[in-house]
Amino acid sequence: MAVKVLVVDDSPTMRRIVSNTLKRIGFSETEEAENGQEALTKLGAAEFDLIVTDWNMPGMSGLDFVKSLRSSGDYDDMPILMVTTRSAEDDVKEALQAGANSYIVKPFTPKVLKEKIDSII
Repeated sequence: MAVKVLVVDDSPTMRRIVSNTLKRIGFSETEEAENGQEALTKLGAAEFDLIVTDWNMPGMSGLDFVKSLRSSGDYDDMPILMVTTRSAEDDVKEALQAGANSYIVKPFTPKVLKEKIDSII
């Protein structure tokens, strides 16, 4: 079964890097959103198996997006991986408490991305 991944990041370059890395490690079905609000719209229109989201985005941040998903009750089992430049221990804790399943600090390697995804799906 193919895993469909929603990649959420305000940077088109970063979305492309994450999507290409996902494809290299075996996740060929990806769709992109540029912020949490667009991601919510896409989630309402299609089914996804995994979300990879940035934290710092205009409009709706990745943290607010995760909180919104977890509070809705509709996405309790959705694996969410936060990929961000924020590396402070408090930020990691805050993301995990908000409902992210795992956390990667940019820059990352394909191996780390695969290990984190394998651990949450």
